Amino acid sequence: MTASSKRQESLSKLLFWKKRTAAVSLLSKKDYMQCTIEGVMVIVLFAWFFYRSVLALPFLMPVYLLYQSERRKALAKRRKKEAAVQFKDAILSASANQKAGYSIENAFQQAYEDMELLYGKDSMICQELYVIVTGLKNNVPIENLLYDLGRRSGVEDIMEFSQIFAVAKRSGGNLTEIIERSASVIEDKVETEKEIQVVISARQMEQRIMNIVPFGILLYISAASKGFFDVLYKNAAGVIIMSVCMATYVGAVFLSGKITDIEV
Repeated sequence: MTASSKRQESLSKLLFWKKRTAAVSLLSKKDYMQCTIEGVMVIVLFAWFFYRSVLALPFLMPVYLLYQSERRKALAKRRKKEAAVQFKDAILSASANQKAGYSIENAFQQAYEDMELLYGKDSMICQELYVIVTGLKNNVPIENLLYDLGRRSGVEDIMEFSQIFAVAKRSGGNLTEIIERSASVIEDKVETEKEIQVVISARQMEQRIMNIVPFGILLYISAASKGFFDVLYKNAAGVIIMSVCMATYVGAVFLSGKITDIEV
């Protein structure tokens, strides 16, 4: 085995490992900490409002896990949208570099430096482009690296671009035009999502307000008429009734979130 083959095999192992860990490392430590703190606050709030007992905390773990799952999905979705925007800027930079006379491989290497100035070295796109630059230095075909980027990122736009790019490069297509069209499609999609977000932002605000209204009502009645809800706590019938109310509330919150979650 030649030295070049060994380097390529070593890089392939690196890419495979990164692909395996990408789904886990998609969220930052700060995001995980935020989800954990918010989840704890939610079950503490539920334990007080629905049961008035810390003994209910262990039984509220399903609520905690459900919140963690949905919150992480929302954060991951937001990061994927950010990654799509950053990738659009990266391929536009690569297109401009190619027009300036760079080869497609050197254009992506220069795009890495441009994105480092635009977003910072620790940004998502720079971390991914660094893998591409490293692969190019080890003679790995750029279409393979872009395809690997699409799989690791989990972003549909990047995956589709990598597939089109690979076909065009093998068939001798106009890569500059393809890159510009792909960037235009991604930009149109982002703009459409922004327009939809503007339209439904009022409904989403109403949803958030309605999510906290029940707790406001309970807090107001508890403060204005002390002892009014005592019959619902510390007895079997009250626990059952409040558990049904809690399940109904969680279901309503989950359903309202799905209704206002519109994808392009």
